[in-house]
Amino acid sequence: MVQAGSVKAATSNSGSNFQIVPIKGIPIVAVILIGLIVAIATNKLWALDFFHVVGGGLWTATDLLVGLLIGPMVLARLSISAKVEFSKRFMPKMLLIVPTLVTMTLAGGFQLARHLGYLTPAQPEHTWLIVAFCVVGVMLLVAMGSLAPANLAILFELKKPEPNPRLISVLMHRFIYGSAILGIMQVATLLIMTRVATL
Repeated sequence: MVQAGSVKAATSNSGSNFQIVPIKGIPIVAVILIGLIVAIATNKLWALDFFHVVGGGLWTATDLLVGLLIGPMVLARLSISAKVEFSKRFMPKMLLIVPTLVTMTLAGGFQLARHLGYLTPAQPEHTWLIVAFCVVGVMLLVAMGSLAPANLAILFELKKPEPNPRLISVLMHRFIYGSAILGIMQVATLLIMTRVATL
């Protein structure tokens, strides 16, 4: 009875104390995307490299942190009511952070490859880049086809007058496991990209 009461208390006001999309973060995302567009339009090597490397590094770190540290070491040990409270604070931020990092990494990287001529089949880097594109394509499918819908489902569930804490817990685990898969694939991408850089 005590646990049921604590879960109900944790979810009873969930719709009134958080935003699905953190409004304060939108200007930051807008500045980053404008900078990325300018980098692509001007085709500046340093700017393209900056967006690709910084975006990729932060995307990798986020996936590894969420999937291999926060998930098994923190969330797995929390009660359902604590997972609900964690979700209300964490998931809206991820809704802005992950798509921004993915866009930085992929758009900056593709333009960088064009700028350096790596997309030409005769280049020695071409085969490695095709392999990287395949890995990143699968990662994009996981991120947008599984993680993003799970994230949105959690947030919309939390906005209901009486959210289902067990459903939120299941969706959080789906998000965490997906992040772990992406983190492992990110390591494979890093191995490929460092190989490209040394050819």
